[in-house]
Amino acid sequence: MATVHLRIGDLVWGKLGRYPPWPGKVVSPPKDLKKPRGKKCFFVKFFGTEDHAWIKVEQLKPYHPHKEEMIKINKGKRFQQAVDAVEEYLKKAKGKDQSHSDDKSKSDKGRKAAKPMKIIEEDDEDAFKGGSSDKPVKDDPHFHHFLLSQSEKPASSMEPITKRLKIIEEDTRSTSIQAADSTAINGSITPTDKRIGFLGLGLMGSGVVSNLLKMGHVVTVWNRTAEKCDLFIQEGARLGRTPAEVVSMCDITFSCVSDPKAARDLVLGPSGVLQGIRPGKCYVEMSTVDPETITELSQVITSRGGRFLEAPVSGSQQLSNDGMLVIVAAGDRSVYEDCSSCFQAMGKTSFFIAGEAGNAARMMLILNMVQGSFMATIAEGLTLAQATGQSQQTFLDILCQGQMASTFVDQKCQNILQGNFKPDYYLKHIQKDLRLAISMGDSVNHPTPMAAAANEVYKRAKALDQSDNDMSAVYRAYIH
Repeated sequence: MATVHLRIGDLVWGKLGRYPPWPGKVVSPPKDLKKPRGKKCFFVKFFGTEDHAWIKVEQLKPYHPHKEEMIKINKGKRFQQAVDAVEEYLKKAKGKDQSHSDDKSKSDKGRKAAKPMKIIEEDDEDAFKGGSSDKPVKDDPHFHHFLLSQSEKPASSMEPITKRLKIIEEDTRSTSIQAADSTAINGSITPTDKRIGFLGLGLMGSGVVSNLLKMGHVVTVWNRTAEKCDLFIQEGARLGRTPAEVVSMCDITFSCVSDPKAARDLVLGPSGVLQGIRPGKCYVEMSTVDPETITELSQVITSRGGRFLEAPVSGSQQLSNDGMLVIVAAGDRSVYEDCSSCFQAMGKTSFFIAGEAGNAARMMLILNMVQGSFMATIAEGLTLAQATGQSQQTFLDILCQGQMASTFVDQKCQNILQGNFKPDYYLKHIQKDLRLAISMGDSVNHPTPMAAAANEVYKRAKALDQSDNDMSAVYRAYIH
């Protein structure tokens, strides 16, 4: 096994997955952090991001010899800030060395030169003996690969400082998360050279397309109401006359529509997606629909030689506009990888779930079931506070200081108190998601009583003509 001439404290360029090389420093891993099983890697802290990661040795280069090369190929404000942070670190280190040069010179006499750090295989832990700071914990049959903040807390407990890298976890279940790719840590994205199509310019789709264009992707758009395309044409998008034409013109076509019927009609209807599918064409279904619809669409697309990925998104219109959606994907892994720059542009994080197409739909319905039920419960609490003579604002203030505090709770409740129900996520769509989740529970004989109760409240709100308002308008079901 070859020895790699790196040791704790060395500055490096580290490349993680498909993301650009980034300046970092080799550091000791936290004591409770497992080393990836069978991996030859170092634990690296990245400058300018407060992120850490295990990086494979072949993805590491010494900092100084490759500095000019990396600066030439990488651009962007965040990248420059990271390089500046390295230079500041070196400046401080140099000043410290100069102020203690005499003491250091004396102490160095008779001291053995530090040995280069050896890459440790899972059965080669003895090489770490002699230095407690370098000693790893024993490997586990499974590994958790954590990207930690400087506080050394798991990423799942962190508030995002940037578009943060996520947990990568292995699991033996068929629906385990096999990878979690995040947006580029320097905020700049190299767009794919593949031609992108996008069908559906609603609340979510509009923000997605806008961000794809901003990041330099070549995008062709189509919408059932053609006027919605005008703004994007002005921003540089191309216009497709039909879904079939968009698919035939593009390498990867995304769609984001309202419900299962709309998703099926888009693919199977006149001048639909299926008519434009040819061998190698990629179709990505981003709509939140039931697993059965996904299975059907996957089968018809692949029967024509196409490649299929489902990638529903968790978020809202505002998060879509901000490029901060969470993408949950399943299906053809190679399509997921081809969509990397697109997912970076539209979201803060993307997950690929192993197993059959339909698993992402299952996961998304569960997530939206929880969100919809929670929103109904918050509305119930606000109206009960009012009915019992309590201040709704005080209720919200207390809630936002407790364990349930979140941006979601604060924004939705403030909007309710202000009577602002402008749609960020349509009430009719969250009710649809609850209905599909309940049906999914029935299919596996799993009880969903909380979701069923919430669904009835949303149905009441729809009967009060709240369908096209925000989901927080469920509040009105309790006051009429």
